[in-house]
Amino acid sequence: MKLSPVEQLFAVFNETTTVLQEELSCTYLEALAETGENLFHGTVLQDEVSELNGKRLKKSYESIRLESFSKEERRKAFQLAILKGMKENVQTNHQMTPDSVGMLMGYLVLKFVRNTSFRLLDPAVGTGNLLTTVINQQIHKQVESVGLEIDDVLIRLAYVNANLQQHAVQLFNQDSLKQVFIEPVDAVVSDLPVGYYPDDERASEYDLSASEGHSYAHHLFIEQSMNQTKPGGYLFFVIPNGLFESPEAPKLNEYLKGNAHIQGLLQLPLSMFKSKQSAKSILILQKSGAGTKPPKQVLLAELPSLSNQKGTEAILTNINTWIAENK
Repeated sequence: MKLSPVEQLFAVFNETTTVLQEELSCTYLEALAETGENLFHGTVLQDEVSELNGKRLKKSYESIRLESFSKEERRKAFQLAILKGMKENVQTNHQMTPDSVGMLMGYLVLKFVRNTSFRLLDPAVGTGNLLTTVINQQIHKQVESVGLEIDDVLIRLAYVNANLQQHAVQLFNQDSLKQVFIEPVDAVVSDLPVGYYPDDERASEYDLSASEGHSYAHHLFIEQSMNQTKPGGYLFFVIPNGLFESPEAPKLNEYLKGNAHIQGLLQLPLSMFKSKQSAKSILILQKSGAGTKPPKQVLLAELPSLSNQKGTEAILTNINTWIAENK
């Protein structure tokens, strides 16, 4: 049976990662970052690899030509390998945004951000999968992008991911809620990390810090993203459905009222999530600025199962109509 391009590329990632994992005595994800580097440079960069396995790896790398695969094929194959590695070494903060959500975010960015060249930030970039999914959909647009990530294995994977797809991404390995030294951006995309932020001292510098106890990290990420966005810029967040129902919600509402216009709230299909409690939505904001005004009506939609093609097309038509009337 003939393998699809994504399967062919995944087979090479998987085979060479397994060899390196044994040779370097490291995790699958660490070995995947190493093999991605090798593939990008077209050689075996690790001195510790035995001569025999060095030859095996070289033969695997030479069996494919990266340039014969589209950027999306490279992203998907690398994503499959990352998912395999995450299954072996599960950590709750290592969860990937589903592809269908990434595609939808990319579509929204394409429709809302009109500039032909713009700066894009993901403040919780992880492996870079959501960011590169969004960039791959910005047809005929120049995108300069920035990613922030505290986990050094994930940011290494994001770096390799961007290289393999030939995207110019600036990556910073740091706590995204500490001080950030980047040029302001036109748009932000992020699957917000949900939970408490342990550094109360740093949190106290934010308007959205909790009155007592630890602050919500996802609230602080919204404020930090707003701080990094130019006036009039757009922000697209994957948020928990209960975002506006928590004890800290009144403070968040007040903050958004003073700093942004809520453009839309799209509820993702419940079938995508393990439970109603873990369900999420996409929140679309525009940072207030000269000449910005709230939409006549906020774009509200409950998305059907994304495998329901007819229903999804109807929603996309509604989104397009809404944009035409409000922009």
